[in-house]
Amino acid sequence: MYPTNQFRKGLKVELDGVPFEIVDFQHVSPGKGRAFTRTKLKNMLNQNVIERTITSGDKLDRANTEEKEMSYLYRDAEGFHFMDQTNFEQAVLSGEQLGEGKDFLQESLVIKVMYFNERPIGVELPTFVVLQIKETTGSFKGDTVGGTKPATLETGAVVNVPFHIKEGDFIKVDTRDYSYSEKANK
Repeated sequence: MYPTNQFRKGLKVELDGVPFEIVDFQHVSPGKGRAFTRTKLKNMLNQNVIERTITSGDKLDRANTEEKEMSYLYRDAEGFHFMDQTNFEQAVLSGEQLGEGKDFLQESLVIKVMYFNERPIGVELPTFVVLQIKETTGSFKGDTVGGTKPATLETGAVVNVPFHIKEGDFIKVDTRDYSYSEKANK
C-alpha cells in the first residue's frame, strides 16, 4: 500500500480493481481542513486519464503488475504472438492492446509486455527501431536541403523522411512519435 507521501510519477496503483499509473500529482495543504493530494491517473487497460483527490493519510493498493521481456513471433487472425524470453511461454495480444506500437513490430523484436493479474494488458516498445524503406517517391536534383517526403516501411508504417532517403535504405525510427531519427547501416 502506498500513502500519499510516497506518490511519484509512473507509480502503478490499483483503484476499484483496475490498474492505474500516476501521471501527475500535487500535494495541497489548505488553510482549513486536512491536506490532500490531487492526482491524475491513467487507466492501464483503456488509457483513459482521470483525476482523483486523495486525502492525506489514505493509502492506495499496489497494482499486481509485472513486466516481462518478450520476443515478437508473428501475426495471425487471433492477434499478435509473443514469446517469453525466459520460459518460452507464448502470449497473444490484440491490436488494441498494442496500440500504435503494432506498426513497428518486426520478427524477433524484443519488447516489454505489462501483465496485470497474470493477463497481458500492454506493451512498451524500444525507443528506436531500425527498419527498411519499402516504398517512397524518388528524389529530384536539387531536393537535398530541408523538407521531407512520406516513406512506407517494411512493417507498413508510414513516416516522413528527408529527400535523400531512397527505397531499400535502412532508417532509425523513434517509436514514441513516429519520427525519422537517422539513416542506419544494416
